[in-house]
Amino acid sequence: MKRMIATALAAVGMALGAVPAAANADAFYVDPTSNPAKWVEANGGDPRAVQIKSAIADKPMAKWFGNWNADIRADVSAYVRAALAAKRLPVLVAYNIPGRDCGSHSGGGAGSPAAYRTWSSAFASAIGTLPAVVVIEPDAVAQLDCLADPQKQVRLDLLKHIASELKTKAPNAFTYLDGGNSSWIPAPEMARRLISAGIGDTRGFAVNVSNYRTTAESARYGGDVVAHLGQKKSFVIDVSRNGNGSNGQWCNPAGRKLGEAPRLGAAPAEMLLWVKVPGDSDGECGIAPTTPAGRFTPEIAMRLITGS
Repeated sequence: MKRMIATALAAVGMALGAVPAAANADAFYVDPTSNPAKWVEANGGDPRAVQIKSAIADKPMAKWFGNWNADIRADVSAYVRAALAAKRLPVLVAYNIPGRDCGSHSGGGAGSPAAYRTWSSAFASAIGTLPAVVVIEPDAVAQLDCLADPQKQVRLDLLKHIASELKTKAPNAFTYLDGGNSSWIPAPEMARRLISAGIGDTRGFAVNVSNYRTTAESARYGGDVVAHLGQKKSFVIDVSRNGNGSNGQWCNPAGRKLGEAPRLGAAPAEMLLWVKVPGDSDGECGIAPTTPAGRFTPEIAMRLITGS
């Protein structure tokens, strides 16, 4: 894995000399414009700022792209080029599928299948030949059951489209379809769905995105899904908030904790990532009943730092 990333970086002229050791997170880009980073910058006098900076804002995490981006091509291009300048690997999330989140806390997405095809093509083109990690549409495969049968096929076709576009237009990207979490869809069914969603055009799948299941539990689930795919694929795990495991709740539950730092090479997983941004709300629920999904609050962040 490290050698493959080194090859991808070298392909775009990034003279790193050597890929960082698997035990650290130095391979990944730290977003200076993440929600936690922006909060720290604006609240330097807050006694919590130092802790949030060191524990969260200074860590590499994913950048989510969706219908809030006025110019998806320009925004993605700027982000991957900033990572190029820093000689680090950016992690991006494509999150704009029509009917996103079944209309729940993170509802929205592209206004039509045609709009999504245009958006996803621009997303892939903006990455171009630069190296990147891309997690494709969290929850879109696992949430198929909320759609009527005709819409299920439309969604699968759209996922196949973005997977194909990334394969063609972003050949140095490490792409992973979202595969839910270990407590949601049984592994044989998830494997069937991932095949229908175009996993053949991706490097593999992601598990535990925005959830709290332990790394060990997620690794077992990922391995089970791979066993049922019938093709050689890899998987990555979101460990951003799984330090205390899950209490069975998913929407801003109390008592959760930051997971270990992102790193390459965590067999059987290919990477451990912070896909969900710690401190960003899951929705108006749990310990943040008035905070919309995706909005950062220091209260959530501090509880993840302390495990309270």
